[in-house]
This record gives sequence, structure tokens and C-alpha cells, in this order.
Amino acid sequence: MSTRRKGGPRTKHVAQRTCVGCREVLPKRTLMRVVRSPQGLQLDPTGKAPGRGAYLHDRRSCWERALAGALAPALRTELTADDRERMRAILASFPVEESDTARGT
Repeated sequence: MSTRRKGGPRTKHVAQRTCVGCREVLPKRTLMRVVRSPQGLQLDPTGKAPGRGAYLHDRRSCWERALAGALAPALRTELTADDRERMRAILASFPVEESDTARGT
């Protein structure tokens, strides 16, 4: 007795992750992974680097909220000044959002 469904092709499972900045759940591949490693925080473009990871959108608002407090608990660590500086350098590469220009920042 097989419990396998008959019919169409099988759908592939898509891993879901939550952005630590805005708490939106999206497919893993649409978010950026920041990983805690012995060398400090690093951006993980492959999504496979060893270490505790957290996921973020590529939006300034999410990174600002994450750096303001949500990133450290997600990575279960305290952010050092060097870690914060490294993350702010990544943040600086993102375009300014419409809501940022409306506020005058």
C-alpha cells in the first residue's frame, strides 16, 4: 500500500526565512545572510558558510533596525565596534529608499 499521491509532478520545498529587520517571512534565496564566525560578522553570499546566521532584506530600513537591536540576539552575540562598522559599510552600499528621502535622511 503506497501513500504516494498520484498525478502531477511533485512540488519542491522552498526554505523560508525571516528578515530580522522587518520580520517578514520570505524564501531563503531572496534574503541576505549575515553569519557569525570566529573572524567576526560576515556577509555570506552562498548561504552555506558555517556559523550562526541571520537573514536580512537588501533594504536600508531592515539593516538599520537590525543594527539598532535585532541582529545581536538573532546571532546570539554582542556586536563589537568592528562588527558594527563592517555592517554599516554594507548598509552604505544600498540605495536610499523613498521613505528615507521623505524624512530628509
